[in-house]
Amino acid sequence: MFKYLYILLILVAVNTINAQDKTFTKQDTLRGSITPERAWWDLTYYHLDISVDPATKSIKGKNTVQYKVLEPYGVLQIDLQAPLKITKVIQNGDVLRVKNEGNAHFISLKSDQKKGSIQSLDVYYEGQPQEAINAPWDGGFSWKKDDNGNDFIATSCQGLGASVWWPNKDHMYDEVDSMLISVTVPKALMEVSNGQLRSVEEHKNGTKTYNWFVNNPINNYGVNVNIGDYVHYSEDYQGEKGLLKMDYYVLKDNLEKAKTHFKDAPRMMEAFEHWFGPYPFYEDGYKLVEVPYLGMEHQSSVTYGNQYKNGYLGRDVSGSGWGLKFDFIIIHESAHEWFANNITYKDIADMWVHESFTSYAESLFVEYFYGKKASAEYVIGIRKNIQNDKPIIGPYDVNQSGSVDMYYKGANMLHTLRQWVNDDGKWRDILRGLNETFYHQTVTTKQIEDYISKTSGLDLKAFFNQYLRYSNIPTLEYSIKDKQLKYRWVDTVPDFEMPIQVYFDGKEQWLHPKSGWSTTKIKDDDIQVDDDFYVRAKKL
Repeated sequence: MFKYLYILLILVAVNTINAQDKTFTKQDTLRGSITPERAWWDLTYYHLDISVDPATKSIKGKNTVQYKVLEPYGVLQIDLQAPLKITKVIQNGDVLRVKNEGNAHFISLKSDQKKGSIQSLDVYYEGQPQEAINAPWDGGFSWKKDDNGNDFIATSCQGLGASVWWPNKDHMYDEVDSMLISVTVPKALMEVSNGQLRSVEEHKNGTKTYNWFVNNPINNYGVNVNIGDYVHYSEDYQGEKGLLKMDYYVLKDNLEKAKTHFKDAPRMMEAFEHWFGPYPFYEDGYKLVEVPYLGMEHQSSVTYGNQYKNGYLGRDVSGSGWGLKFDFIIIHESAHEWFANNITYKDIADMWVHESFTSYAESLFVEYFYGKKASAEYVIGIRKNIQNDKPIIGPYDVNQSGSVDMYYKGANMLHTLRQWVNDDGKWRDILRGLNETFYHQTVTTKQIEDYISKTSGLDLKAFFNQYLRYSNIPTLEYSIKDKQLKYRWVDTVPDFEMPIQVYFDGKEQWLHPKSGWSTTKIKDDDIQVDDDFYVRAKKL
């Protein structure tokens, strides 16, 4: 069970190292930037309509792309990754010319694209999509079998991009407003996607089509397909915005096990509505769907493969003991409904907005049910996984995330900031306010930084530079001589002046270190830095 966490850390770390050494190509720019062929149109609606053939591991269908014209332009970019192929594109009855440039496909439009008009086109495609070898980290389709020999199939594609299995505007800055997902599968199987199930159509050829409608904006990688020998049960949760339907889709043999183990789901909802505000997708409901990989935060369709164990595949990632009080995947991936699906990065370089808050959310879940001391022990415990190797923020406009430290270091950055704010009520208001202010929006790091700075009343520019853009953590350097404590910050960015709580002379006290030396009187022979601050201390 230990190996899975290490595989995660190794994979993300390798990708991060490669990003630092990598020479980015035009393909990276086409994938990661807002190109002129993307900028002129705004997504309004998708209808993804596909058939999945497990026997040949292939898919075939079309995506109807509806958009609003922001500025007239004649070429539109759609993304689809090989080996899948676009077979034709139609708008207003015209078959359009498509110029392929790697995974970016440039469609020459014939119809007049008037500013403010609503247009649509149909993109037909087919083929055998990339198979995910180690989902969800490498992405694609997972073609597996359950213990009874039934097909067990799922998609996952964060980072790699949703264009690995369906044609779309594959950049995070523009979320579609709503979406219909129609998936045709063999009739013996059930298909589960995002949103609410509108209908199921039976066909004479031995297949069924499941039609799912998403009422809310959704990011591309949040769209998913899950196919298996599922059974379904549900419950109603009385939440902050009223009645929320919570649905569970699990393999038939795991039904009774799930009914017991998935009790963490309503507990999650209770804790996170407290900390973050109302669940952001009441209209689409909440689903937990069993899949043949570890799990992923697909919007309103959170996928689950943690083997019905508490912790991370039975392991406490914090070593504190508190990590075995809950199922890591249910709590972590569901927290992404607030930070990833509600508040979404515009550029994957800012992926910390998803992962730092969500890793921190694990400790808030612990706090809600087990107390503040337990929460601190959990978040401090995960520090052993921090590498401090590279900046958390990655390079922009090339579809590249930053350091794996966005998880555990990011969580401890937020825990440290909470100590500086020093007002638990205000801290909770900040977390809830983020989700209200940026409700269903894509954001930049600057927007998040500015909001927290303004609402906290603190100048946090140097703080965020230190933890997000610099690999080292602050070191409190100090000496004690002749009953005088001398102290300063080192290994810091310019203007870093975070106050810190320390214990000496029998009480907790605030120090206000700067880059230059400060002094104060002391009776003790040493000081103890409050562990809630993620810093180093070095006695000279």
